[in-house]
Formats: sequence, structure tokens, C-alpha cells
Amino acid sequence: MQRLRVPLADLVNNYVNDLLYVPLVLGAIEFVIRKFKKDSLFKLPIAFVVFLASFYSFYFEYYLPGINPRYTADWIDVVLYFLGGFAFFYSEKIDIKIVSK
Repeated sequence: MQRLRVPLADLVNNYVNDLLYVPLVLGAIEFVIRKFKKDSLFKLPIAFVVFLASFYSFYFEYYLPGINPRYTADWIDVVLYFLGGFAFFYSEKIDIKIVSK
């Protein structure tokens, strides 16, 4: 939407990407692993979710702002990375309970 120059509310423009980024990446990783392992119930461990959110927090909110002026450090983004990661983890936990019943 930003590249198409569609006007967006500031909240959407500044924070929705950060909230959805980690769940989308985790979903893609989990999809690939499920296909390779042929295990439709495979679930990423919470430690991996925390690692990925920590990595993106460090990389995008600490490292990149220090070397590229295009990036800015924002602690709210860090919270959103973790919030998105935990939402993904717990939604997967609910899905598996539903499937196993």
C-alpha cells in the first residue's frame, strides 16, 4: 500500500508491518518444515519464536539504525515483534488442540 501511495492511518502505516512480520516469517518457516518432514502437526518451539523476535529486534531496531539513516530505532516495534511471535505461537497451539480432538 505504501508503494502504491495509498494513504494509510499513521497507526497502520507505522506499526502493522512490525506486528505481522514475525508471524508471517514463522508461518513460512513452519510450512516449509512441515512439508519437508511430512508432519502436518509440527510446531515451532517457543524458544525459536523468542530467538526470531530477538534477532529481528536487534537487527532492525539496534544494528540497522546505527549504520543506515533510513532505519530508526523504536522500542514499540520490539514489543510488536514479540507480541506477533507470541500470538503466532499460541494460535498454533490452539489449532493443534482443535485438530487432535
